[in-house]
Amino acid sequence: MTEDSSANAAGDKRAMRIDVTLVRQLAELLDETQLTEIEVEDGDRKVRVARSVTVAAAPALVPAATPVAAPALAPAATPEPAPAPAAPPADAIKSPMVGTAYLSPEPGASPFIAVGDTVAAGATIVIIEAMKVMNPITAPAAGTVRAILIDNGQPVEYDQPLVVIA
Repeated sequence: MTEDSSANAAGDKRAMRIDVTLVRQLAELLDETQLTEIEVEDGDRKVRVARSVTVAAAPALVPAATPVAAPALAPAATPEPAPAPAAPPADAIKSPMVGTAYLSPEPGASPFIAVGDTVAAGATIVIIEAMKVMNPITAPAAGTVRAILIDNGQPVEYDQPLVVIA
């Protein structure tokens, strides 16, 4: 039985013929781009490849021994709440796509911008690689770079804050 005919093994003429090569290429693309899923549509055929992302849970605190009752007068300790993550600045330039962000035009080259630099409107500040295409992200207006919110080579999501220029 061939890979293409495995979906049609029962003789069901309505079964979708799976292009295993395409599925493997899509899976490789997921690994290369750090995406969690990708979907391709061709007419009435639709192929979706997804991978599950494992998020490491915080280790549970398990007492080593049976706890001893606290004295009646001891106040109960209240854990400090974790600080809320800082909200991204409202004036941040955001990613228009999912991909990998690069702060320089090529490996080893000096970065497009640094904190404190003055940039002109239309100047390239970041490149986002998506589907093997390098997409320049430009400054919408002239100003001074106040913050760079990403690292070189970091995967970015749609609408993720990248740079603050004021």
